[in-house]
Amino acid sequence: MHASAISVHAGDSGLESRKFLGDPEHWAAQTGLWMITALLIAIRQGTLLTYAFPCIAAAAGLWLYFRSPVRYVGFMWWIWFLSPEVRRLADWSRGAYAPTSLIQIAPLAVTMIACFGLLRHYRVLAERRGLPVLLILLGIAYAYFVGIVSSGLLAASYDLASWLYPVLIGFHITVHVRNYPRYRATILSTFVWGMLVMGIYGAVQFFVMPKWDALWMIGSQMNSQGDPVPYGVRVFSTMNSSGPFAFVMMGALVFMFAATERVRWIAGAAGFVSFMLCLVRSAWGGWVIALLIQLVKSSNRARMRIVGSAIVLGALCLPFLTAGPIGDRLGQRLQSISSLKDDRSYDDRNKFFAAFAQTAFTDVAGEGLGATGASTKLSSDSGGLGKYGSFDSGVMNVPFVLGWPGTLLYLCGLVWLIVRAVRASFRLRGDKFAAACLSLCLSVFAMLVFTNSFIGTGGLLLYMSIFSILSAAHWQKLQQIGAAHFTGNRQ
Repeated sequence: MHASAISVHAGDSGLESRKFLGDPEHWAAQTGLWMITALLIAIRQGTLLTYAFPCIAAAAGLWLYFRSPVRYVGFMWWIWFLSPEVRRLADWSRGAYAPTSLIQIAPLAVTMIACFGLLRHYRVLAERRGLPVLLILLGIAYAYFVGIVSSGLLAASYDLASWLYPVLIGFHITVHVRNYPRYRATILSTFVWGMLVMGIYGAVQFFVMPKWDALWMIGSQMNSQGDPVPYGVRVFSTMNSSGPFAFVMMGALVFMFAATERVRWIAGAAGFVSFMLCLVRSAWGGWVIALLIQLVKSSNRARMRIVGSAIVLGALCLPFLTAGPIGDRLGQRLQSISSLKDDRSYDDRNKFFAAFAQTAFTDVAGEGLGATGASTKLSSDSGGLGKYGSFDSGVMNVPFVLGWPGTLLYLCGLVWLIVRAVRASFRLRGDKFAAACLSLCLSVFAMLVFTNSFIGTGGLLLYMSIFSILSAAHWQKLQQIGAAHFTGNRQ
């Protein structure tokens, strides 16, 4: 019964999507933002764009959060997808690279709007479904107060947002559980179309290397992204670097198997080529893990569909991935997987693990938020990255930052959520989106070995996936209760 209900409402979500398009309150704000952005770029008003973009983006985000909460999530993802490219175009329009840009805060500002959800629905934290979130928030709060003392208010507050906003987006989805079909349709549509745009642009970036991207690579000294010349770059497309881009493409390629959009195969082919050209091996492994989980969890019929889809995707992409400079780059990267002893990156990571393990796991109190990552710029006298600005291991980053008390609280809450999601997934066999979310959240969690996947785009994917599964299960219960009540009244 529940499988048919889900499939029926999957069709209903398409009708509701068309209703959204007919109502300006669902699309006018974001359309206005992108039209103004395109106009300012066209007339080379980079300085004005630098100030206007974050303000208009935040205003559009506020409008959508209160007027169209479902579209807010899609808009939030598009801001993460495109604002780094807007920043580069603004710098190019001005004719000079700017080390810092207000456009950088646009994704953070738009995503943190979800904090209103905690104020409006704080009672949910006292309910059974909200207790894991409360534990996670307590763990983050502990690390925040430690960070204020050790790294300063600015650095700790900046890092607080990075840890907090993935949880806030998940909480936003769970308090709007009755709109689950709309969220499902919006998330799938956003990732399919985002994969199409970023995949095509990623290929252009590899073969052509636009001037604005080259200007940014040279100015920011992003040596880890390769050389700012055609065939020399590790593709990052419209995003900040190849790491976040790889996370997003991994998620999009997983969601593609649950999507119904007609462009999904073109989007998948473009996205897969760019995904391979970003040369992020951990994300490649994460995608393989996600596919294996989907195969294990699926019925025989669904397995055949996934395998068939993978074959079609491979047939579309192999001609591009095995020829010319693409084949050479991929061949070298794939060869490094089989010969890890000769891989410098792997060797550097092992040395870091050996040298830092004792510090990370014996610092009981923790260093607090602001001790690692980009936030160290705010506590550094030179304005550059601090001692632990570049941190390669999520397994060590989490206890080093949160300390033992914060780590225990955070992981208890997160593992509790994951266990709930896994259990709920067994009742959602007819929902392909829920199956994709399960495989994605488990693979992102597994990637903690390589990077801190609890924050940034990885964290957004993790918590969005977990809470989408839980919302699907809760929504299914509501549908069954409603159906039973309707049947009882008829009798």
